[in-house]
Amino acid sequence: MSKSKHILVLRFSALGDVAMTVPVIRALVEQYPQVQVTVVTRAFFAPLFKNIDNVTAFSADLKGKHKGVLGLWKLSKELMALKINAIADLHNVLRTKILRVFFFGKPLVAIDKGRAEKRALILGKRFEQLKNTHQRYSDVFDALGYTIDMSKVNFPHKASLDQNFLKPKRPNEKIIGVAPFAAFKSKEYPLEHMKKVIGELSKKHHVLLFGGGEIQVKKLNTIALQNTNVTSIAGKFSLSDELDIISNLDLMLSMDSGNGHLAAIYNVPVVSIWGVTHPYAGFYPFHQNLDNALMADREQFPEIPTSVYGNKYPNGYEQAIAEITPEQVVAKIHSVLKS
Repeated sequence: MSKSKHILVLRFSALGDVAMTVPVIRALVEQYPQVQVTVVTRAFFAPLFKNIDNVTAFSADLKGKHKGVLGLWKLSKELMALKINAIADLHNVLRTKILRVFFFGKPLVAIDKGRAEKRALILGKRFEQLKNTHQRYSDVFDALGYTIDMSKVNFPHKASLDQNFLKPKRPNEKIIGVAPFAAFKSKEYPLEHMKKVIGELSKKHHVLLFGGGEIQVKKLNTIALQNTNVTSIAGKFSLSDELDIISNLDLMLSMDSGNGHLAAIYNVPVVSIWGVTHPYAGFYPFHQNLDNALMADREQFPEIPTSVYGNKYPNGYEQAIAEITPEQVVAKIHSVLKS
């Protein structure tokens, strides 16, 4: 296929999935500087692509003027005006399939999500590392004529910020981000366990709490008030500002969730806690050491992974993640910080 100069990338949601496109797109434009990329996504996610040369985020208003088939047709007209040469569909859902129809005649490649092999993993017919999502994204660009060497990705520098909570106040103090929540409870470390982790970490380090939504913000504010050396930034900053803060972390502790992928954009070490999901499904944070993943015991819970996203699990598995002790989490974090 001929090498096009302006590639339209489609990826509407979710936060973690959009974040995983960032290192791939960054590598694309670094290795092919003649290429211009327009990423069509939700307005909230646009800051993920800031400061990447030749990359522009185009906001899709999927609940407003771009809603429904007519709205997608209007969106296609706006995008065609940008003189697009090819389309990379990194989402491959009903909305993008409809949108693709309006680009008839343009070179187009959609992601292969590997549904059959993921289903085999969930059903226990195979238990091995599947192709990761970053590679699946890269394969799309490969099919468009742009082979990306994902071993040669440059990470952005940490942002220059004048925030007091980012300035160490004690000898050897590190700035640790903690994102305690996840989309599904089966992927969420019990809050009482997490409070113990936060309390222990705050004895030597400064802990920043990340989260979103009114309920989460209240819980994190309470935890911060109950501990010294703990600051909740939840609900206080824009996504753009949060990304700048994340770039300054020494480590991020997260679930199998979006915050781990945000930290990975900046090559910040990520310690992740996994319940009924598993890294083998292909959603592990980019360029992170698999040894930094703390996972539920498969001897005790042999059906893990019970689903790709953690929304389905058999009785008794909802607390599999609780079998990971706070002591194990703290020990892993200290080990990573020393390495």
